[in-house]
Amino acid sequence: MAKISIDEIKRLRSLTGVGITDAKKALQEAGGDFDKALSEMRKKGLTKAEKRGEREARAGLIGSYVHDGRIGVLVEVNCETDFVAKTDEFKELVKDLTLHIAASDPENEKELLDQPFVKEPGKTVGEVVKQANAKLGENIVVRRFSRLALGEVN
Repeated sequence: MAKISIDEIKRLRSLTGVGITDAKKALQEAGGDFDKALSEMRKKGLTKAEKRGEREARAGLIGSYVHDGRIGVLVEVNCETDFVAKTDEFKELVKDLTLHIAASDPENEKELLDQPFVKEPGKTVGEVVKQANAKLGENIVVRRFSRLALGEVN
């Protein structure tokens, strides 16, 4: 059996949001291969995240962003509890979504989730939301948003 270092366990835990025991088990099952363990943990996390999609999300945040006084965005992102809404990870997700909306001008929530994410073009916005869902352990929903651009008429 490959020797698993505590640093690798901590690193896997920080990237996936799982407990120490689960991170250690994943590394052991992957024979010490960190990338393989990470991939497997993400698959499991996304599967759990999809099941969470059925739970009601009524807490959350309204994020705002104004770019150079010319573009303004408001977005409502919901989660299940105030506890998660107050985490840095959730706040960062909301901030990233406002930046994405300002940059890409999606028409509606469905189109928003299907777009390549501005900060990571290899992923869609929906995949980024699912990853946050898996990491934070709650259902996360982009409820609605509004984008205003100076001089544009809706």
